[in-house]
Amino acid sequence: MTTNEQRHTNLTLEVPGGEREVLLHTCCAPCSSAIIECLLENGIRPVIFYYNPNIYPLEEYEIRKAECTRYAKALGLEIVDGDYDHAAWRSDMEGMEHEPERGSRCLSCFQMRLFETARYAAERGLKVFTTTLASSRWKSLEQIHAAGRYAMERHPGTLFWEQNWRKGGLSERRKAIIAEHNFYNQTYCGCEFSQK
Repeated sequence: MTTNEQRHTNLTLEVPGGEREVLLHTCCAPCSSAIIECLLENGIRPVIFYYNPNIYPLEEYEIRKAECTRYAKALGLEIVDGDYDHAAWRSDMEGMEHEPERGSRCLSCFQMRLFETARYAAERGLKVFTTTLASSRWKSLEQIHAAGRYAMERHPGTLFWEQNWRKGGLSERRKAIIAEHNFYNQTYCGCEFSQK
């Protein structure tokens, strides 16, 4: 493995239970790129789980999925495409349409997405799951971690890895990877309410 001087980031990772494979819920290529690189540098192999029924419109969802897939394939990693059911997501968010960013709608959205991530982890026999949502400075880390614990508690045998993916040089490395791979870099979180 490379030395710290050769590494792209200076983050040394410790996965709960010492696991060497994790399920990584991924929202987009820009958010996941540096995280995936860091995981691999630390000898941790991610299985990428793309589950984002919040993204609107469908064309936006497909562009983001294609970019995640392109990056995963370039690294020889498995990417799993979760179901896209925006109608079900809208139904779950009913009554919270006018909530501000970081409000109760965001928490419910995170819970829905991480619940499905934990369900898939349990189904696959992967003990640990985490999310690239924790890399965005626009999102509440407290809400994301609460949603991860919510999902973990409902799927016994899984562990939510509460990693802060904003530190250790990952934000800077993310910018470099976006430029290197010419990733599509979206201008809003994903849902129609965050477009406003």
